[in-house]
Amino acid sequence: MKKFVLGFAALLSPLAFAQSELPFDANVNFLTGLPESIQMGEASGVAVNSKKHIFVFSRGNSVGPAYGATASQLLEFDATGKFVREIGHNLYAWSFAHTVSVDRYDNIWVVDKGSDMIVKFNPAGRVTMVFGRKKEASDEGAEPDKHPRPPLPAVDGQFRQPTGVAWDKDDNLFISDGYINSRVAKYDKDGHWIKQWGDRGTADGQFNTPHTIANDADGNIYVGDRGNRRIQVFNPNGDHLRTIHIDVPVPAGILPWYGPMPSPQAAVAQSGAPWAICVTPGPGTQYLYSADAYPGRIYKMKLDGTVLGYFGQSGRMPKEFGWIHKMACTGENSLLVGEILNWRVNKITVHPEKATSTSASK
Repeated sequence: MKKFVLGFAALLSPLAFAQSELPFDANVNFLTGLPESIQMGEASGVAVNSKKHIFVFSRGNSVGPAYGATASQLLEFDATGKFVREIGHNLYAWSFAHTVSVDRYDNIWVVDKGSDMIVKFNPAGRVTMVFGRKKEASDEGAEPDKHPRPPLPAVDGQFRQPTGVAWDKDDNLFISDGYINSRVAKYDKDGHWIKQWGDRGTADGQFNTPHTIANDADGNIYVGDRGNRRIQVFNPNGDHLRTIHIDVPVPAGILPWYGPMPSPQAAVAQSGAPWAICVTPGPGTQYLYSADAYPGRIYKMKLDGTVLGYFGQSGRMPKEFGWIHKMACTGENSLLVGEILNWRVNKITVHPEKATSTSASK
């Protein structure tokens, strides 16, 4: 009984109820100059290089039938947001765009969920490394991956709907894999397989849709374990360091982007589930950002998972979000947000200095 009383008291503490809602600015029109022949589709990926050029992996350039169409295009914009070029037009790996990331050498890495492939481009936009292999068009049964329960065992060097990439201080590569496999794969900087860890489950080091992945300056790997509604943190050897749960109360009256209002239980189950995470660049103190699909918020945290504030909600207006799928942290209080349902990249500037402590249940 004593433990229950203490736990209930903790839930009723001011820290449990008072959350800092962060004021922010949003610009959905900063990307310009797209040719008439190119339209922005679902912006599933966004990344920035050292020159502040912006790379958007979009589910555009769609070719084929309604079901099973190719939907991937990689677009580059300069630091002002002006269109520069399309990279890899009609690339063999293009099938269904998932994410794009840029390493510290300005190489561009794309993860295509449909082809089960990860492709590395050099800064000039030429392919320099390939991971995974898509099903051959000439093979019988060349069709989308199935989702057997329980899943089939993962195979070294092969992927089934991978989701993202990250790196440690030695430039080892970490691939989250993904919708069917439930693991992280590790390669060295030359593309040689090292190891994997993880399987489907709820224990530490297990995953249910590792949907997003990032690293900090020390090379620790942050995995957004979306189906388990948590972020798991590992060292570069795959040792579990900690688990982060985002438990900010769900605001009343926030409608989902589509569909009926979820029940209170369903809303809590979705709130804080990491669809996209990113870590702010160093040097100095780094912060972790995470986004959920409902109620459509972005959370700013310390690297230990302490929530410092939140902002946003589901919707179609500039300060609302439609399924944030990838974020690029460009500074402590600035980030780019790729949205699937709103077909756009949202440029966000957060103003924590203007924040006031408010009730998240308002």
